[in-house]
Amino acid sequence: MDRFKQMQIFSAVAERGSFVAAAHALQSSKTAVSRSVSELEERLGVRLLHRTTRKLSITPEGEQFLARAREALILLDDAEAELAGARGAVAGMLRINAPVSFGIRYLADLWGEFAALNPKLQLDITLSDHTIDLVNEGVDLAIRIARLPDSSLITRKLTSTQMVLCASPRYLRKHGRPKHPSELAEHSVIGYSNAPSQDEWAFSGPQGEVRVTTRPRVVANNGDTCRAAALAHQGIVLQPDFMVGSDIESGSLIRLLPQYQADELGVYAVYASRRLMPRRVRAMIDFLVARFEKPKWMHCS
Repeated sequence: MDRFKQMQIFSAVAERGSFVAAAHALQSSKTAVSRSVSELEERLGVRLLHRTTRKLSITPEGEQFLARAREALILLDDAEAELAGARGAVAGMLRINAPVSFGIRYLADLWGEFAALNPKLQLDITLSDHTIDLVNEGVDLAIRIARLPDSSLITRKLTSTQMVLCASPRYLRKHGRPKHPSELAEHSVIGYSNAPSQDEWAFSGPQGEVRVTTRPRVVANNGDTCRAAALAHQGIVLQPDFMVGSDIESGSLIRLLPQYQADELGVYAVYASRRLMPRRVRAMIDFLVARFEKPKWMHCS
């Protein structure tokens, strides 16, 4: 079997953690994938994977070979993409990771548009609200929403979003409207468990920074779930304006304490290496920068 094909198969198995998942992604059979990895191990004279009846795990030798295999595959994809680029096409497999709510609301429609512009490209998109390791997961590009991105990665800012404090009119009629962030400690709040500050909310106000430790009634690891709880009158929520801006505009949620600003977060395209960036990654980043020049959500004032 072609050596690059063996590396591609091994990389797919290592990234997905099973022969079945790799076979599905490669549109092959489990038997063919397993045989390819075994032949690769025999040719290299080392075991790349530990196999048990319950799971696969990669050996230290496998980790070392996987890193080199990924580099080789990127270079091969780049060579093919350069030739395709001469004919005006972007080609290869592009693996993207994005946050769940943001991905569904603002990215889902863009993937089809980008794919239509680049018919020789394949897209593999995953959505998750936890931060993944791009290299270990085999992801080319991630979209992250953060105050400061991971300094070990290369980033391109797409746009920004403002964290907004709000609650439903019904909740406020029943429990009153806070006049200062310190009063949030006495209110039912809806917490976002993936926030780095957890239950401590920070604001910048007329007298400087104010921090308050909240006592969440509802905690969720997904912004849409937090928003739904607020719309169901369960408490005060602190969420990005891309999530709650339209609700504030319609009156379903009321913005609170506008004189106290919460964080402004950046929306970043994140990738592991500028030196080995495939042309398809650059094309996607340029596409997203253009599409987010004027974001759809309302920046609450």
